[in-house]
Amino acid sequence: MNRSIIMSLLVAALGLAACDKPVVVNVPEDKVVVPGPAGPAGQTGEQGTQGVSGNKGDIGVKGNTGDAGVQGNEGSKGETGKSGESTTVIITPPAAPEPAPTN
Repeated sequence: MNRSIIMSLLVAALGLAACDKPVVVNVPEDKVVVPGPAGPAGQTGEQGTQGVSGNKGDIGVKGNTGDAGVQGNEGSKGETGKSGESTTVIITPPAAPEPAPTN
């Protein structure tokens, strides 16, 4: 008997837990913000001070001019070439004729 009461309580608890409970969601209304009238003008601020300029750097010293190079020696003249004994003529073959169009 004790087991049947416990079992019936468990089944009832599971049955109630499985029920669909609707969730209420409150959606806030869109509020339109309208600006109010402008307030009085504030006091004028104090004038700022002008900054001090920094010191300028020294101008650099001009570098030394490099030495001029020495002219190189002149090379010796080569021997005159031999005159040709024969003439070579290159003849290119004629271009291949284009194939006739087929209809």
